[in-house]
Amino acid sequence: MKLPQEWINGYQLPMAAFLLLIGPFALDFHLHYPDEMYYTDAAIRMMQNGDYLTTYLGDGMLRFKKPILTYWFVWTGFNIFGVSALGSRILFLLAGAAIIPLVYQVARLSSTNKNLPLWSAWIAATHPVVIFSSTRSIPDILLAFFMTSAALGVAGIIRYGKTAPKKYLWLLYLSLGLAFEVKGLPAAALGLIALGYLWLNPWKPIPLKKLLHFPSILTGIIIALFWFVAMYLKFGPVYLDSFFEDQVGMRVGSRVWLIARHFLFALVLMVILFFPWFFFGIKKVKETALATFRENRAFIGFILTWVLSILLMTALVSKFYERYLLPVTPLAAIGLAWLLVKKWPGTHPKGWKTWTWILIGLNGFILLVALFANIGLGSPVWVLIQWTAGLLMGILLARGVQKGSHPLALQGLSILLIFFNLSLVSHPLSIPHQGRQFKTYLENHPIPPGSPIAFLGHVHYGSKIRIGLGETHHVKTFGRLEDIPDSYSYIICDQTNKERLADHAYSIQLASLNWDPKYVDKMIGAILRGDTEAEKLKWGKKYYWAEKVNQPVD
Repeated sequence: MKLPQEWINGYQLPMAAFLLLIGPFALDFHLHYPDEMYYTDAAIRMMQNGDYLTTYLGDGMLRFKKPILTYWFVWTGFNIFGVSALGSRILFLLAGAAIIPLVYQVARLSSTNKNLPLWSAWIAATHPVVIFSSTRSIPDILLAFFMTSAALGVAGIIRYGKTAPKKYLWLLYLSLGLAFEVKGLPAAALGLIALGYLWLNPWKPIPLKKLLHFPSILTGIIIALFWFVAMYLKFGPVYLDSFFEDQVGMRVGSRVWLIARHFLFALVLMVILFFPWFFFGIKKVKETALATFRENRAFIGFILTWVLSILLMTALVSKFYERYLLPVTPLAAIGLAWLLVKKWPGTHPKGWKTWTWILIGLNGFILLVALFANIGLGSPVWVLIQWTAGLLMGILLARGVQKGSHPLALQGLSILLIFFNLSLVSHPLSIPHQGRQFKTYLENHPIPPGSPIAFLGHVHYGSKIRIGLGETHHVKTFGRLEDIPDSYSYIICDQTNKERLADHAYSIQLASLNWDPKYVDKMIGAILRGDTEAEKLKWGKKYYWAEKVNQPVD
């Protein structure tokens, strides 16, 4: 079946490929980022207590480090799709995919080059930080989405100047308000920088009277601050201590060498994370960059201003994460695409076939590893069906390269296919995860509704178990066995805490067993010897269900 031409030349194909090929990796806990627990634990608590403004940790403590919008995204996913890995992450995957048409539209507004939007869409869709952030229920991809939406407003204002339709001002201010409700001060900083640039840039300055559109500004401020006002009315100014500690105190470093090192590291990452696209623009980059800048000084200047701003902000943090670059990554993708279409007008870069063959070969290697692991560990049939789908897509891509058709699509699809196939490798190590295993255990060993359950172990796994058991079970995390009240008759614990439980006081059953990635060498040896079950029991990660033998009497 041939795709419609508008899909191939538009944002539809990269967006659909992003959803379909990243989906299997995103919508289950192949990887569970530690910070996800803050948002999933709080969202489950919202469903249980009906308080949709106050956020709690898994141990019942209040947490005010981030504004409310990310929690609501998780809560909405849980209400629509159920309390599950899919429910916690699907709206974040959709937000990541929605960045692709936004990038496409920003590029269309900024240049008359018909190739720029398509290049920009594929480069943004295949960026690893965009991909990984779309597979996690944390604020970063939402911040990137709303800042890219704000950039679309900026692009419209730059293009039309004093006659810019008011929709672009509304888009700018509403997006900044929503971005602030996601991450706080970074959104405000980038927003103020954008407004200052629009007003003061030397190529196409916008009058302050035009920018000060009070209906949209006021609406954006209300959106940005309403949760902070609600928390002030409920808890007083004390909640701001936690927020500012996270936003300023914990993030900002003071040592000159640390700042310089972070800046250089961020600058290098900003370039190399656009692999392999940036290779096509290395030769004669200075001449190409100058020619690109002359084509649209005002908008290229805005891209450079925002990129430099995020590099400087990232340099100031006390601990560096590559995801801090994400808010301006979609805009940087447009800048890189502009360099490439300026260098290769109407053609495709030399060497694209070589890079695409390399990517297809990498996909083949991943499929071989996945076949070894999944056959050796006895994975379900549907995993082998997905493996077959990955193989067929690889064959179709290889045929496309041989024919030389649609180089951008072939290279982009080859990159996205890597993540589709990686989920096959991570499956035997991760799925079913601890939460799903405990859900199955309690379906076969039901307990009275509403019974409190204590969790002892790593909070990272406690979050997955809390998701698996859903809103009907109240699971609370405790740091020590001695802290658990006598009213808790049920305990979920890891191997270390299990050893501390008195055998005469508890009935203990192994309820969750997964391969521990630390012992992947043991897993490979077990497959080769054919004794995977025994070795998994010996080296795996275990969690236990413990019930008090003598239940307390009310």
